[in-house]
Amino acid sequence: MPFSPPQRTPSGPRRRSLLASAAGAALLVGCSGGDEDPAAGGAGSDRPSAADLARARAARESHALAERYDAVLAAHPALAGRLRPLREEVVRHVRAFGGVPRATASASPSVSASASPSVSASASATGRPAVPGTEKAALAELAAAERTLADRHAEALLELPGETARLLASVAAAGSAHAYLLTGTPKEDDAG
Repeated sequence: MPFSPPQRTPSGPRRRSLLASAAGAALLVGCSGGDEDPAAGGAGSDRPSAADLARARAARESHALAERYDAVLAAHPALAGRLRPLREEVVRHVRAFGGVPRATASASPSVSASASPSVSASASATGRPAVPGTEKAALAELAAAERTLADRHAEALLELPGETARLLASVAAAGSAHAYLLTGTPKEDDAG
């Protein structure tokens, strides 16, 4: 007589359902960032959490990068088609970190494109970033700024809770992609 297992109707959740629930719970715990709730802002104390401080710093740094794009766009308007989409993504990063972007590239004061062919001195006098006089040098400078900020984000994410670390990782990856798009190579150390 062949052996056949008894037929029974499952009375509770199936194994797949339990595994899926456990995986979902693990993801939710990972997304919550552990003990720190980034949205709470250090609810039990007057000091902001490490995640809040990191987001504020990243928003400021992304805003400074957007201003750098604005300066290059003002000095080299022929690069607008190439730079505006990247600048808009940097502005989205400012918002993602909880910052408020200020003026757009079209509404910002322009930097004199007739300044010296090497570096725009009027830009540094107005508090805006100095812009190299050639398009190639300006693109290389922007790529270096993107790469530097991406590296800074990648280092910082190692010490932050889940959601903030994931956001920094995503923005760091976008910055590396921007550097590639600006120079055509992922790591061009002798740009200039």
